[in-house]
Amino acid sequence: MSQISQLDTPAVLIDLDRVEANLQRVQDYADSHGLKLRPHIKTHKLPRFARRAMELGAVGITVQKLGEAEVMADAGITEIFLPYNILGAAKLARLKALSERVHITVTADSAETVAGLSVTFADAVGPLTVLVECDTGMGRCGVQSPADAVVLAQLIAASPGLEFGGLMTYPAAGQVEANAAWLAAARDALDAAGLAPAIVSNGGTPDIWRAHEVTAATEHRPGTYIYMDRFQVSKGVGGYDDCALTVLATVVSRPTENRAIIDAGSKALTSDTLGMSGFGLIEAYPGAEIVGLSEEHGTIDLSNCTNKPAIGEKLRIIPNHACVVSNLFDTVTLISGEVVVETVPVSARGRVG
Repeated sequence: MSQISQLDTPAVLIDLDRVEANLQRVQDYADSHGLKLRPHIKTHKLPRFARRAMELGAVGITVQKLGEAEVMADAGITEIFLPYNILGAAKLARLKALSERVHITVTADSAETVAGLSVTFADAVGPLTVLVECDTGMGRCGVQSPADAVVLAQLIAASPGLEFGGLMTYPAAGQVEANAAWLAAARDALDAAGLAPAIVSNGGTPDIWRAHEVTAATEHRPGTYIYMDRFQVSKGVGGYDDCALTVLATVVSRPTENRAIIDAGSKALTSDTLGMSGFGLIEAYPGAEIVGLSEEHGTIDLSNCTNKPAIGEKLRIIPNHACVVSNLFDTVTLISGEVVVETVPVSARGRVG
């Protein structure tokens, strides 16, 4: 077997031992608190890891786009949650075709989305389960109040071809109490209206270890936990030793004493900063800061490094946001320790529609 040092760069490395540990740790947590786990595959986009999570006890998977769902269905995964407003004849036709070969559940946050789903599924063999998406503080999609959730749930329940399934949210990080209160109020309001939600789906990795505090939730949808990244470490979810995804890059220039240039720019390392300085952590040189990214070049400030990398040296970088990196590469290299196990295609890469 080949070694990491023999790989061409830039390349994405996935540490299989860390992946397994991360999957098991969160599954154990969910099991201990009576929460169902429905992991989000947007982080890895690999059917093999979706299947592994389900082997360990996950009840299904979450995807973000129809293209991802189709890839996972083609790989034999039959329990899929797609928490996204599906609009337009083309996408609705794809959704219906997908529903004929797997069990798929979706969300809606407007009467317009519900109407399209109802027209599409009115003549289906069985109803499509639809959850109401709730904005519990993230400020993205979702109904704006528990009362609005009841109104939309009633519309779903009354629409031909549809079945009201419950509530879904993607909460703002660090707002566990507000999220818990919002969902509890919505659940109670639905109970009073005779529409008790079978599912209350919560999500996110940053507050994963507090998921049990959202007492109305029946399931949780973490994504980044499988790989971790610099942002998740900054939130206390784990340590750098838990980060399974790194980008391998080569120093291609040292134009000054305190500047190094690597062959990984914005097309290899995400430009997301997520409130942090720099564009990733270089494990071997923690004093170094990746201060700039152009398309194919990364600029590293070495001012705070006693030891400095040489031209030709390969560096492993923990990115700020692992999910974006997965969508930048056609393949990833699976490793165990310093050994290369296999290079595999990122099956759902680019499936953004």
